[in-house]
Amino acid sequence: MHHYIGIVLGAIVSYSLLLLFHGGRFVSDPNSAYMVAVSSGAIVAALWPWLLGLWLARRLRARQRARVQSEVSRQIAKKQDQPPTH
Repeated sequence: MHHYIGIVLGAIVSYSLLLLFHGGRFVSDPNSAYMVAVSSGAIVAALWPWLLGLWLARRLRARQRARVQSEVSRQIAKKQDQPPTH
């Protein structure tokens, strides 16, 4: 499934760059405009799983930290409620 998403993202980037470069607004040579658009689309298609993995790993770490912090807070609150033992 991630291959199809990468292909779609790459195609969208390629298409938008071709629309941007069409008519010689930014690039006067049409061959170089196509080369930039196709290579950018290929890079996006290849890198999106890596970027998605980084984002998901960061989100997982944040959730784990929140769970640990809530457990620490719960244990501190529980310890403060107990009377001291001598």
